[in-house]
Amino acid sequence: MIFIPTLLVISLVTFMLSTSVPGDPVEQMLNSNSEMGSSANAIASEKAYIDKRKQLGLDLPVFYFSISNSATPNNMYEIPKKFHRQNLERLVDMYGNWEYINTYYKKIRELELAVGDVARDSTNGDALIGIKDNLQKLYFNYDDNTLKASIKNISFWINSFPSLKVLQTPYSQLRSSYMNGVLQHPTIYKKYIPAVHWYGANNQYHHWITKFIVGDFGISYQDGRPVKNVLWDAVRWTVLLSICSIILTYLISIPLGILSAANKDSRRDQTISTFLFMLYSLPNFWVATLLILFFGGGDFLGWFPAYGVGEVDSSMNLFQVIGTRAYHLILPMICFTYGGLAFLYRQMRGAMITTLSQDYIRTARAKGLEEKEVLWKHGFKNSLLPIITLFASVFPLAISGSIVIEIIFSIPGMGKLAYEALVARNYPIVYTVVMFSAILTLIGYLVADILYAVVDPRISYNKK
Repeated sequence: MIFIPTLLVISLVTFMLSTSVPGDPVEQMLNSNSEMGSSANAIASEKAYIDKRKQLGLDLPVFYFSISNSATPNNMYEIPKKFHRQNLERLVDMYGNWEYINTYYKKIRELELAVGDVARDSTNGDALIGIKDNLQKLYFNYDDNTLKASIKNISFWINSFPSLKVLQTPYSQLRSSYMNGVLQHPTIYKKYIPAVHWYGANNQYHHWITKFIVGDFGISYQDGRPVKNVLWDAVRWTVLLSICSIILTYLISIPLGILSAANKDSRRDQTISTFLFMLYSLPNFWVATLLILFFGGGDFLGWFPAYGVGEVDSSMNLFQVIGTRAYHLILPMICFTYGGLAFLYRQMRGAMITTLSQDYIRTARAKGLEEKEVLWKHGFKNSLLPIITLFASVFPLAISGSIVIEIIFSIPGMGKLAYEALVARNYPIVYTVVMFSAILTLIGYLVADILYAVVDPRISYNKK
């Protein structure tokens, strides 16, 4: 019953995180942080920024509605530059008079364009650079003293060179918009009047979640490729490693757990437990390094490749392709598998010991059944509930992968991809991985609940 609501909450949290992270994705994709140069270049740069912002859907309101105050306009999201918008929000919080603040912002832009139209020569080059630097400070600062100092510096440069007198009019308008507008007409009381702005379905979250449902996860900030294509290239390797590792872990741990439970406190039990927990205590990056050093062409044996997934070509048949891939993935598979053996073994052993102490097990033995039949037919099935609970965590691990192992062995899987995306602030990939991990976690719990009822008929989800 709570599957869909939980998924909805997770999607909301994930989306809100994606909108509040530092940095500007548009500038990241355009690789442009300034608009220096002529007015034509500045206008072209701004148009490219606006077009890319529209392509990413960032020109829309964030959610279906917003709760703010009467001082904040309902269309603040229309300000293209993220950092400009954040600075204007601070000014609104300080003074409350959006009409004057908006005029002040436009006058900064007008003076910037006018500066770009001035012909640069050997006499005014330093002055133009100084004016542009101070204009940038106006965009990114809201402290009154800092703004006044920047405006004063602009005046100094303009008045120092006759060729810059053409900037006097836009400068005067800028200065007046701040000194006589923003500072002289504060409406602080508006901050204390709540306001609710309704935007409808044409918002960023609605577009994001509806596209996500149909398999459109956006585009990568790094190369502009669709995220689903980037993920598909990586997820196949992680799924392959994870599935093989899970199968090996269960095939090894469950029989060992049953064997130890059947021989509780014996030397065999103690030996198996000690060995597996020694493996469990070894960090995977250290084991991976040792495997490469001893078996991957290091200072000792060169039995296995130390990195990559192998090169294949169209001339190879299916068995050659499988052999090449398996040969390259042996060492990573060992690192993926050994850590989970002890934990799953411990759960199986504990559950089996509890089951073997039950009355029906003693009854089965008293009836003369063979010990093998007692263990596997009567004991094993009734010891599966803890194992099924652990099975719920298998689904997200199947795509999340291991960052350390995939980086050490240069496997182009999900762990390596997520790490590189996080370092590069490629958030569409990061949050898509987060969403899939959440979805698979919920699916894991759902499958576990279903298996509970299958394994134990006493468990029922009927209302009664």
